[in-house]
Amino acid sequence: MRVVLAPMEGVIDDLMREILSEINPYDLVVTEFVRVINQLLPEKVYHKLCPELRNGGLTASGTPVRIQLLGQHPQVMAENAQRAVELGSCGVDANFGCPAKMVNRSNGGAVLLQYPDKIHDIVKAMRDAVPADQPVTAKIRLGYEDKSLFMENAIAVYEAGATELAIHARSKTDGYKPPAYWEYITEVRERLPIPIIANGEIWNSDDAKRCMAVTGCDSIMLGRGAMSLPNLAATIKGVEAPYTWSQTLNLLLNYTQKQLVNKKIDYYPARVKQWFTYLNKQYPEADVLFRELRVLKTAEGIIAILEKAHEQQLATNG
Repeated sequence: MRVVLAPMEGVIDDLMREILSEINPYDLVVTEFVRVINQLLPEKVYHKLCPELRNGGLTASGTPVRIQLLGQHPQVMAENAQRAVELGSCGVDANFGCPAKMVNRSNGGAVLLQYPDKIHDIVKAMRDAVPADQPVTAKIRLGYEDKSLFMENAIAVYEAGATELAIHARSKTDGYKPPAYWEYITEVRERLPIPIIANGEIWNSDDAKRCMAVTGCDSIMLGRGAMSLPNLAATIKGVEAPYTWSQTLNLLLNYTQKQLVNKKIDYYPARVKQWFTYLNKQYPEADVLFRELRVLKTAEGIIAILEKAHEQQLATNG
């Protein structure tokens, strides 16, 4: 079984990759996308988004990191793919799944799912530019407004020479609304000889087992579920039991300390509140606590609430 941490834009930054890879046996983590428009981007852009490049393309705990690119022009995507790998990225991934309106209006992300030929040309250019021993992968949804081109898009990625393909089992129009249509992934997996990674609505180990049973895939990608249950990959692989609320509070405080060390105190309140929107699905206690901290605007106030909640948990648990 192979478990990959999804490239969630605005969520899975380098600190979150560090935190989650420390407590989970992820086989790979993928960065937020690098927006490629019309030029070869300077090295500093890659180092800012992916500081793991200075650690051999690995997180602090040794998990491989792959840079994801988002763009529409094959040659420019190819040049940037080559640069990412040269800087130390463990392969390179192409984003054809982002549903954000701003991205789609700029002809990037999921909007390209309407044009399988364009997807093919982008992936092929990237594959031609990157050394053969380095993976070139792609992530797609099942379609843009509907799912009519799901197989054509998957075949386009394969015929372009991609190493593997991750599929979020919903269309852009579906957004993130349940269910995930895993049966479409089954069809792709049965049709194509490259590894397929299944993604969508995996919130616990039972979901992972059902997804793999339906799709026949032995590789899965975790997104929102990984934020909802912080040690989800570890539970799926049978390494440990799901985190208790006390353990999750301790992790939040660890995250807090790392944010402060990185001098991101102004950035901190929004990110903690964002994380709580995912934790609410797993922990009833998170919903109660979020009612207190959501009105706070300073890091100091939020930290005080988290520390108090953690102390109460320690006292309750003896």
